[in-house]
Amino acid sequence: MKLITFTILLLFLTNCSTHTVKLGKRCTKLASDNTYEKSLIWLIDKNSLNEFDKKINKENCEKNEGNS
Repeated sequence: MKLITFTILLLFLTNCSTHTVKLGKRCTKLASDNTYEKSLIWLIDKNSLNEFDKKINKENCEKNEGNS
């Protein structure tokens, strides 16, 4: 219970800083060595927020899972 409370508190505090939180399954593009990053929670700098959805999105997960 403490872990869940701490995680929720951390998400709220992160939203108040120079970063923002994106929730949901998202992946990076497949690299040349056939690796990629996948996560359900992403912490993003607010300055690069516009570029985030172009580079890291749900469509990449579908493409990567087909190539793994």
